[in-house]
Amino acid sequence: MIPEISIENHPLAARFNRLEPDQVFDAVEVGGRRASGRFMILNSYENRVYQLELEDESWVVGKFYRPGRWTRESILDEHRFIAEVAAAEIPVARPLELTASETIGEVDGILYALFERVGGRSPQELSDEQVEITGRLVARIHNIGAAGEAPHRLALTPTTYGRDNLHYLLENDLIDPSVRSNYAQTVEILLSRIEPLFLEVPVHRLHGDCHLGNLIWTPKGPTFLDFDDMVIGPAAQDVWMLVPSSDHEGKRQRELFIEAYRQFRPFSDSWLRLVEPLRALRYIHYTTWIARRWEDPSFKQTFTHFGEALYWEREVQDLREQIARIDNEIT
Repeated sequence: MIPEISIENHPLAARFNRLEPDQVFDAVEVGGRRASGRFMILNSYENRVYQLELEDESWVVGKFYRPGRWTRESILDEHRFIAEVAAAEIPVARPLELTASETIGEVDGILYALFERVGGRSPQELSDEQVEITGRLVARIHNIGAAGEAPHRLALTPTTYGRDNLHYLLENDLIDPSVRSNYAQTVEILLSRIEPLFLEVPVHRLHGDCHLGNLIWTPKGPTFLDFDDMVIGPAAQDVWMLVPSSDHEGKRQRELFIEAYRQFRPFSDSWLRLVEPLRALRYIHYTTWIARRWEDPSFKQTFTHFGEALYWEREVQDLREQIARIDNEIT
Protein backbone atom coordinates (compact mmCIF):
# COMPACT_ATOMS: atom_id res chain seq x y z
CA MET A 1 0.00 0.00 0.00
CA ILE A 2 1.24 3.50 -0.86
CA PRO A 3 -0.30 5.90 1.69
CA GLU A 4 -1.32 9.44 0.95
CA ILE A 5 1.52 11.58 2.25
CA SER A 6 0.97 14.34 4.76
CA ILE A 7 -1.34 17.19 3.73
CA GLU A 8 -1.54 19.15 6.97
CA ASN A 9 0.91 22.03 7.33
CA HIS A 10 2.68 21.11 4.10
CA PRO A 11 5.46 23.65 3.45
CA LEU A 12 4.03 24.40 -0.01
CA ALA A 13 0.42 24.80 1.15
CA ALA A 14 0.61 28.59 1.38
CA ARG A 15 2.05 28.83 -2.15
CA PHE A 16 -0.67 26.55 -3.44
CA ASN A 17 -3.40 28.68 -1.88
CA ARG A 18 -1.86 31.85 -3.33
CA LEU A 19 -1.20 30.55 -6.83
CA GLU A 20 -1.14 33.60 -9.12
CA PRO A 21 -2.40 33.92 -12.73
CA ASP A 22 1.11 34.83 -13.94
CA GLN A 23 2.42 31.54 -12.54
CA VAL A 24 -0.39 29.66 -14.28
CA PHE A 25 0.36 31.36 -17.63
CA ASP A 26 4.08 30.66 -17.29
CA ALA A 27 3.31 27.00 -16.64
CA VAL A 28 1.03 26.75 -19.68
CA GLU A 29 3.64 28.29 -21.99
CA VAL A 30 6.27 25.63 -21.29
CA GLY A 31 7.10 23.88 -24.54
CA GLY A 32 6.30 26.85 -26.77
CA ARG A 33 2.58 27.29 -26.19
CA ARG A 34 1.36 30.85 -25.93
CA ALA A 35 -1.53 31.83 -23.68
CA SER A 36 -3.95 34.50 -24.87
CA GLY A 37 -4.62 35.66 -21.32
CA ARG A 38 -8.22 34.42 -21.20
CA PHE A 39 -8.96 31.79 -18.57
CA MET A 40 -11.68 30.39 -16.34
CA ILE A 41 -11.33 28.82 -12.91
CA LEU A 42 -13.01 25.40 -12.84
CA ASN A 43 -14.61 23.87 -9.76
CA SER A 44 -12.23 21.63 -7.87
CA TYR A 45 -11.74 21.27 -4.13
CA GLU A 46 -8.72 19.03 -4.44
CA ASN A 47 -6.55 20.82 -7.00
CA ARG A 48 -6.39 24.22 -8.66
CA VAL A 49 -7.87 23.77 -12.14
CA TYR A 50 -8.06 26.33 -14.93
CA GLN A 51 -9.39 26.34 -18.48
CA LEU A 52 -7.04 28.47 -20.55
CA GLU A 53 -7.16 29.80 -24.08
CA LEU A 54 -4.07 29.65 -26.29
CA GLU A 55 -3.21 32.18 -28.98
CA ASP A 56 -4.41 29.78 -31.69
CA GLU A 57 -7.86 29.97 -30.00
CA SER A 58 -7.68 26.38 -28.75
CA TRP A 59 -8.17 25.65 -25.06
CA VAL A 60 -6.37 23.47 -22.54
CA VAL A 61 -7.06 22.55 -18.92
CA GLY A 62 -4.31 23.14 -16.39
CA LYS A 63 -4.35 21.06 -13.22
CA PHE A 64 -2.11 22.15 -10.34
CA TYR A 65 -1.87 19.33 -7.82
CA ARG A 66 -2.39 19.93 -4.11
CA PRO A 67 1.03 19.57 -2.42
CA GLY A 68 1.35 16.40 -0.39
CA ARG A 69 -1.53 14.59 -2.07
CA TRP A 70 0.44 12.67 -4.64
CA THR A 71 4.10 12.16 -5.39
CA ARG A 72 5.47 12.69 -8.89
CA GLU A 73 5.64 8.90 -9.25
CA SER A 74 1.97 8.41 -8.35
CA ILE A 75 0.93 11.09 -10.86
CA LEU A 76 2.99 9.31 -13.51
CA ASP A 77 1.08 6.10 -12.69
CA GLU A 78 -2.11 8.02 -13.52
CA HIS A 79 -0.72 9.50 -16.74
CA ARG A 80 0.58 6.13 -17.96
CA PHE A 81 -2.81 4.55 -17.39
CA ILE A 82 -4.57 7.33 -19.29
CA ALA A 83 -2.08 7.00 -22.16
CA GLU A 84 -2.74 3.26 -22.37
CA VAL A 85 -6.49 3.85 -22.38
CA ALA A 86 -6.18 6.51 -25.10
CA ALA A 87 -3.97 4.20 -27.18
CA ALA A 88 -6.83 1.69 -27.19
CA GLU A 89 -9.03 4.42 -28.77
CA ILE A 90 -11.18 4.82 -25.66
CA PRO A 91 -12.28 8.47 -25.33
CA VAL A 92 -10.39 10.06 -22.45
CA ALA A 93 -8.95 13.50 -21.67
CA ARG A 94 -5.21 12.97 -22.06
CA PRO A 95 -2.33 14.78 -20.37
CA LEU A 96 -0.34 16.80 -22.91
CA GLU A 97 3.41 16.70 -23.31
CA LEU A 98 5.03 19.77 -21.80
CA THR A 99 8.44 18.82 -23.17
CA ALA A 100 9.57 15.67 -24.95
CA SER A 101 7.94 12.67 -23.21
CA GLU A 102 7.25 14.72 -20.06
CA THR A 103 3.68 15.35 -18.88
CA ILE A 104 4.44 16.76 -15.41
CA GLY A 105 5.78 20.25 -14.81
CA GLU A 106 6.64 22.20 -11.70
CA VAL A 107 6.00 25.83 -10.82
CA ASP A 108 7.35 27.18 -7.54
CA GLY A 109 7.48 23.62 -6.21
CA ILE A 110 3.89 22.79 -7.22
CA LEU A 111 3.41 19.91 -9.67
CA TYR A 112 1.05 20.46 -12.58
CA ALA A 113 -0.14 18.99 -15.87
CA LEU A 114 -2.04 20.20 -18.92
CA PHE A 115 -4.93 18.22 -20.35
CA GLU A 116 -6.99 18.27 -23.49
CA ARG A 117 -10.16 20.31 -23.13
CA VAL A 118 -13.24 18.24 -23.92
CA GLY A 119 -16.45 20.05 -24.80
CA GLY A 120 -19.78 18.46 -23.93
CA ARG A 121 -22.09 17.99 -20.98
CA SER A 122 -22.10 15.89 -17.84
CA PRO A 123 -25.39 13.94 -17.79
CA GLN A 124 -27.56 14.05 -14.67
CA GLU A 125 -28.56 10.46 -15.39
CA LEU A 126 -27.96 7.92 -18.13
CA SER A 127 -30.48 6.52 -20.59
CA ASP A 128 -30.50 2.76 -21.06
CA GLU A 129 -28.54 3.16 -24.30
CA GLN A 130 -25.95 5.32 -22.55
CA VAL A 131 -25.69 2.79 -19.72
CA GLU A 132 -24.87 0.05 -22.23
CA ILE A 133 -22.32 2.18 -24.10
CA THR A 134 -20.64 3.14 -20.85
CA GLY A 135 -20.63 -0.45 -19.59
CA ARG A 136 -18.73 -1.63 -22.65
CA LEU A 137 -16.20 1.19 -22.35
CA VAL A 138 -15.60 0.60 -18.63
CA ALA A 139 -14.96 -3.09 -19.33
CA ARG A 140 -12.35 -2.13 -21.91
CA ILE A 141 -10.75 0.31 -19.44
CA HIS A 142 -10.63 -2.48 -16.87
CA ASN A 143 -9.02 -4.86 -19.38
CA ILE A 144 -6.25 -2.31 -19.76
CA GLY A 145 -6.14 -1.75 -16.01
CA ALA A 146 -5.66 -5.45 -15.36
CA ALA A 147 -2.82 -5.67 -17.89
CA GLY A 148 -0.49 -3.30 -16.03
CA GLU A 149 0.55 -2.06 -12.62
CA ALA A 150 0.52 1.20 -10.66
CA PRO A 151 2.97 0.61 -7.81
CA HIS A 152 2.63 4.12 -6.36
CA ARG A 153 -1.17 4.15 -6.13
CA LEU A 154 -3.45 3.37 -3.19
CA ALA A 155 -5.21 0.04 -2.90
CA LEU A 156 -8.92 0.45 -2.16
CA THR A 157 -9.55 -1.93 0.74
CA PRO A 158 -11.47 -1.92 4.05
CA THR A 159 -8.12 -1.16 5.68
CA THR A 160 -7.03 1.81 3.56
CA TYR A 161 -10.45 3.43 3.15
CA GLY A 162 -11.86 2.28 6.49
CA ARG A 163 -9.55 1.43 9.36
CA ASP A 164 -6.67 3.75 8.37
CA ASN A 165 -9.07 6.67 8.04
CA LEU A 166 -10.70 5.88 11.38
CA HIS A 167 -7.30 5.82 13.06
CA TYR A 168 -6.47 9.21 11.56
CA LEU A 169 -9.70 10.74 12.85
CA LEU A 170 -9.22 9.27 16.32
CA GLU A 171 -5.52 10.08 16.67
CA ASN A 172 -6.11 13.70 15.71
CA ASP A 173 -9.20 14.13 17.94
CA LEU A 174 -11.33 15.20 14.99
CA ILE A 175 -14.58 13.52 16.07
CA ASP A 176 -16.87 15.39 18.45
CA PRO A 177 -16.33 13.87 21.92
CA SER A 178 -20.05 13.15 22.38
CA VAL A 179 -20.08 10.95 19.26
CA ARG A 180 -16.49 9.68 19.18
CA SER A 181 -17.11 6.27 20.78
CA ASN A 182 -20.32 5.65 18.85
CA TYR A 183 -18.70 6.53 15.51
CA ALA A 184 -15.64 4.34 16.16
CA GLN A 185 -17.77 1.40 17.25
CA THR A 186 -20.03 1.75 14.20
CA VAL A 187 -17.06 1.79 11.82
CA GLU A 188 -15.56 -1.29 13.49
CA ILE A 189 -18.87 -3.16 13.18
CA LEU A 190 -19.08 -2.19 9.52
CA LEU A 191 -15.53 -3.35 8.81
CA SER A 192 -16.10 -6.68 10.54
CA ARG A 193 -19.07 -7.24 8.20
CA ILE A 194 -17.40 -6.28 4.95
CA GLU A 195 -13.79 -7.48 5.24
CA PRO A 196 -14.67 -11.11 4.36
CA LEU A 197 -16.53 -9.92 1.26
CA PHE A 198 -13.34 -8.51 -0.27
CA LEU A 199 -11.39 -11.77 0.05
CA GLU A 200 -10.41 -13.37 -3.26
CA VAL A 201 -12.06 -10.63 -5.34
CA PRO A 202 -9.64 -9.64 -8.13
CA VAL A 203 -8.29 -6.10 -8.13
CA HIS A 204 -6.64 -3.98 -10.80
CA ARG A 205 -6.19 -0.37 -11.88
CA LEU A 206 -9.48 1.58 -11.88
CA HIS A 207 -10.65 5.09 -12.56
CA GLY A 208 -11.65 5.11 -8.89
CA ASP A 209 -13.93 8.17 -8.96
CA CYS A 210 -16.02 7.28 -11.99
CA HIS A 211 -19.18 9.26 -11.22
CA LEU A 212 -21.26 11.09 -13.83
CA GLY A 213 -19.47 14.37 -13.15
CA ASN A 214 -16.31 12.78 -14.58
CA LEU A 215 -18.10 11.70 -17.75
CA ILE A 216 -18.58 14.22 -20.55
CA TRP A 217 -21.09 13.32 -23.24
CA THR A 218 -20.36 14.61 -26.75
CA PRO A 219 -22.09 13.94 -30.11
CA LYS A 220 -19.61 11.06 -30.52
CA GLY A 221 -20.41 9.56 -27.12
CA PRO A 222 -18.80 9.69 -23.66
CA THR A 223 -15.32 10.85 -22.71
CA PHE A 224 -13.83 9.92 -19.35
CA LEU A 225 -12.22 12.72 -17.32
CA ASP A 226 -10.07 13.12 -14.23
CA PHE A 227 -8.28 9.93 -13.23
CA ASP A 228 -6.86 11.83 -10.24
CA ASP A 229 -8.31 9.28 -7.77
CA MET A 230 -7.13 6.24 -9.70
CA VAL A 231 -6.76 3.25 -7.36
CA ILE A 232 -6.08 -0.46 -7.33
CA GLY A 233 -9.41 -2.03 -6.45
CA PRO A 234 -12.37 -4.24 -7.41
CA ALA A 235 -14.28 -3.58 -10.64
CA ALA A 236 -17.47 -2.91 -8.67
CA GLN A 237 -16.07 0.49 -7.59
CA ASP A 238 -16.39 2.00 -11.07
CA VAL A 239 -19.68 0.20 -11.67
CA TRP A 240 -21.59 1.46 -8.63
CA MET A 241 -20.35 5.03 -9.02
CA LEU A 242 -21.66 5.27 -12.57
CA VAL A 243 -24.96 3.60 -11.67
CA PRO A 244 -25.23 4.56 -7.98
CA SER A 245 -28.92 4.27 -7.18
CA SER A 246 -29.92 1.33 -4.98
CA ASP A 247 -33.64 1.52 -5.80
CA HIS A 248 -35.43 -0.77 -8.27
CA GLU A 249 -34.61 1.41 -11.28
CA GLY A 250 -30.98 1.70 -10.25
CA LYS A 251 -30.63 -2.07 -9.92
CA ARG A 252 -32.31 -2.56 -13.30
CA GLN A 253 -29.85 -0.20 -14.98
CA ARG A 254 -26.94 -1.82 -13.15
CA GLU A 255 -28.00 -5.14 -14.67
CA LEU A 256 -27.95 -3.52 -18.12
CA PHE A 257 -24.51 -2.09 -17.37
CA ILE A 258 -23.14 -5.50 -16.31
CA GLU A 259 -24.66 -7.24 -19.33
CA ALA A 260 -22.91 -4.75 -21.63
CA TYR A 261 -19.69 -4.96 -19.57
CA ARG A 262 -19.61 -8.75 -20.05
CA GLN A 263 -19.35 -8.31 -23.80
CA PHE A 264 -15.71 -7.36 -23.20
CA ARG A 265 -14.79 -8.64 -19.72
CA PRO A 266 -16.15 -11.16 -17.19
CA PHE A 267 -18.00 -9.84 -14.16
CA SER A 268 -19.12 -12.22 -11.42
CA ASP A 269 -22.54 -11.66 -9.86
CA SER A 270 -20.86 -12.17 -6.48
CA TRP A 271 -18.87 -8.96 -6.96
CA LEU A 272 -22.09 -6.95 -6.69
CA ARG A 273 -22.05 -7.76 -2.96
CA LEU A 274 -19.32 -5.09 -2.76
CA VAL A 275 -21.56 -2.24 -3.96
CA GLU A 276 -22.94 -1.26 -0.54
CA PRO A 277 -19.63 -1.92 1.30
CA LEU A 278 -17.84 0.32 -1.21
CA ARG A 279 -20.49 2.99 -0.76
CA ALA A 280 -19.98 2.82 3.03
CA LEU A 281 -16.19 3.06 2.67
CA ARG A 282 -16.66 6.14 0.52
CA TYR A 283 -18.60 7.79 3.38
CA ILE A 284 -15.65 7.25 5.73
CA HIS A 285 -13.04 8.23 3.16
CA TYR A 286 -14.92 11.39 2.17
CA THR A 287 -15.21 12.54 5.78
CA THR A 288 -11.50 11.97 6.36
CA TRP A 289 -10.70 13.76 3.08
CA ILE A 290 -12.40 16.89 4.44
CA ALA A 291 -10.61 16.52 7.78
CA ARG A 292 -7.18 16.25 6.13
CA ARG A 293 -7.73 19.51 4.26
CA TRP A 294 -9.49 21.46 6.97
CA GLU A 295 -6.78 24.13 7.13
CA ASP A 296 -7.55 25.10 3.52
CA PRO A 297 -9.81 28.19 3.83
CA SER A 298 -12.03 27.00 0.97
CA PHE A 299 -12.94 23.85 2.90
CA LYS A 300 -14.00 25.81 5.98
CA GLN A 301 -16.18 28.03 3.78
CA THR A 302 -17.77 25.10 1.97
CA PHE A 303 -18.23 22.46 4.68
CA THR A 304 -19.50 24.81 7.36
CA HIS A 305 -21.08 22.11 9.54
CA PHE A 306 -18.14 19.72 9.45
CA GLY A 307 -17.01 18.60 12.88
CA GLU A 308 -20.15 19.55 14.79
CA ALA A 309 -21.87 16.88 16.87
CA LEU A 310 -24.85 16.82 14.50
CA TYR A 311 -22.52 16.17 11.56
CA TRP A 312 -21.02 13.11 13.25
CA GLU A 313 -24.42 11.86 14.39
CA ARG A 314 -25.59 11.91 10.77
CA GLU A 315 -22.46 10.05 9.72
CA VAL A 316 -23.19 7.36 12.30
CA GLN A 317 -26.77 7.10 11.07
CA ASP A 318 -25.65 6.78 7.44
CA LEU A 319 -23.17 4.03 8.33
CA ARG A 320 -25.77 2.15 10.38
CA GLU A 321 -28.14 2.24 7.41
CA GLN A 322 -25.36 0.80 5.26
CA ILE A 323 -24.75 -1.98 7.78
CA ALA A 324 -28.45 -2.84 7.65
CA ARG A 325 -28.37 -2.97 3.82
CA ILE A 326 -25.26 -5.14 3.89
CA ASP A 327 -26.72 -7.50 6.47
CA ASN A 328 -29.88 -7.80 4.38
CA GLU A 329 -27.87 -8.76 1.29
CA ILE A 330 -25.69 -11.24 3.19
CA THR A 331 -28.71 -13.06 4.58
